[in-house]
Amino acid sequence: MSANAPQLRPYQTQAVDNVIAHFRGSDDPAVVVLPTGSGKSLVIAELARRARGRVLVLAHVRELVEQNHAKYLAYGLEADIFSAGLKRKESARQVVFGSVQSVVNGLEAFAAGDFTLLVIDECHRVALRHGGAESETQTSAAERARASSSYAQVIARLRQARPNLKILGLTATPYRLGEGFLYHRHYHGMVKGPEDAFFRDCVFEQPLRVMVRQGYLAEPRRLDAALAFYDFSQLTAQRNGQFAERDLNGVVQGNRATPQIVADVIERARDREGVMIFAATVAHAEEVLGLLPAEASALVTGATPGPERERLIAAFKARELKYLVNVAVLTTGFDAPHVDVIAILRPTESVGLYQQIVGRGLRLSPGKRDCLVLDYAGNPWDLYAPEIDQVRPDSESEPVQVECPECGFANTFWGKRDGELVIEHHGRRCQGLLSTRDAVDRAQPGAQDDRSNPEASAGVGVGVGVGANESRGAASGANKGEGAASGASNKVQCTFRFRFKVCEQCGGENDIAARACGHCGERLVDPDDKLRDALKLKHAKVLRVSGMQLQATTNGRGVPRLKVTYHDEDGDTLDEWFGLETRAQRHVFARVFLRQHLRAPGSDWQPASAEEAAAEAHRLRAPDFVIARKSGRYWRLGEKLFDYAGRYRTAEAAGG
Repeated sequence: MSANAPQLRPYQTQAVDNVIAHFRGSDDPAVVVLPTGSGKSLVIAELARRARGRVLVLAHVRELVEQNHAKYLAYGLEADIFSAGLKRKESARQVVFGSVQSVVNGLEAFAAGDFTLLVIDECHRVALRHGGAESETQTSAAERARASSSYAQVIARLRQARPNLKILGLTATPYRLGEGFLYHRHYHGMVKGPEDAFFRDCVFEQPLRVMVRQGYLAEPRRLDAALAFYDFSQLTAQRNGQFAERDLNGVVQGNRATPQIVADVIERARDREGVMIFAATVAHAEEVLGLLPAEASALVTGATPGPERERLIAAFKARELKYLVNVAVLTTGFDAPHVDVIAILRPTESVGLYQQIVGRGLRLSPGKRDCLVLDYAGNPWDLYAPEIDQVRPDSESEPVQVECPECGFANTFWGKRDGELVIEHHGRRCQGLLSTRDAVDRAQPGAQDDRSNPEASAGVGVGVGVGANESRGAASGANKGEGAASGASNKVQCTFRFRFKVCEQCGGENDIAARACGHCGERLVDPDDKLRDALKLKHAKVLRVSGMQLQATTNGRGVPRLKVTYHDEDGDTLDEWFGLETRAQRHVFARVFLRQHLRAPGSDWQPASAEEAAAEAHRLRAPDFVIARKSGRYWRLGEKLFDYAGRYRTAEAAGG
């Protein structure tokens, strides 16, 4: 190794050690999460250097291929490049850096079967599923489909020759718009993404806030526009989670705010070195460019010819240009450390995209003190906030911490607070990971609840490790990372569900969107079918609930009771009654009422009296439908439908 080889930072060393530890005990595809500007290329180079077998490093653009290759050469080692864009198609050396499309078009050069490690840079761009299936939605549905197909073809060919191929993804943003996290388990002991996620484990993550605090990245200093800004609040995203260009143009084209916004950018950047402006559409970008100093500005779009794009980017990096306007083409794989102003003139659909945009200005550069982030689009994202799998339900929701009543794991869900008290959250299932032994113990008779669920089982892969050339002493020095990285594969997800759908056959609790029971396999009855079947019965009553009222009162015998009344839009009502005087009554109330009605399910609130329950009614949510059956002279409330997403707005519509 060269005497001038790069020196890894502590977190980079830990990332490498965790990856090696993971692949020693598992063939499961893994992810490393490092913020933009944190040196992913060095981590890739060190892993390639320490691997025993052959390594293929893939990226989606030639700039990243070149950048990753250069970091490896800095070690004094040689590697091949396989990229048509770089006019090189070499694949004989131990380590090959390639662009995915070029490799797909030349797969015969990679069919020998001696590749042991595949590294995918910017792995959030592909939407593979466990087992190789593909999913859609990315920069565009068509683009993602092509990207996923390309990576899937490479993986299939390499695995055909070597089934235990190790696959590592690296990214700054480990989630995809509308899909959530791209990996299943996190080494800190939590479930983050779906069970069928292609990448099974996140084996290392370095938080952005820590990078800034430790001085490895420039501090982002955000300023929201006070006077001139665009109002994108009325726009509705398409099914793929993105905004339509015509809708964006409807806001920005000819907008009187644009000249004021550009003037504000110029004024605030007066003493700055490099300014990147992210426009909403091509037409918008052209208008912005026309308002900037012509001799110091340029525009790059997806339609900019390759040579022209290279010339403009080179001029910007050489500081011959101060302003670089772009439309969704420089969010990844672009490295210009002197950039110290990021101007956002477009809505960002996710915190991931927002982080990618701001990340263009966080690299360190001589004389650079911080990065000014100017937001003229009212984007709601907190740069440091965690991404949450579910879509944000409304503008008032924020990340809240919810402790699982079974395993104690501190989940993060969208929700709302009243001071420090979480009064509502939208979590469905605990994200905590349990050891397989603990999971079995919880499923045994006598445990708090029998919620063992086959769908929670996670296969534990055992295979040959990547293999590293480090000494035994260096390997033992990674004990901390090894324990963290390998532990996740031996754990399964806690089965506690905050919200659930009960199987009528076995009583098992299932996800509210499940169609078949995860316990017994029986088909779960569709809510619309339940409504129609109930309305066919002579002695059944169905209400579409428009309101729920709690009242502390007495029953016909003068005994204190809590009366719960459900109203529909026409004034019809159904009632149910609960006693809360004894411990047994309160237990029944918690089990049959609170478990479903709490806006923050899983909380330990349990009213001691009917008066307390009525006074705290804001903690409770009403069902969408209630179904009652005649019992003598009274209606006995039976099933309640929550989280209804069917077609019927009223009970009468279901009957029709």
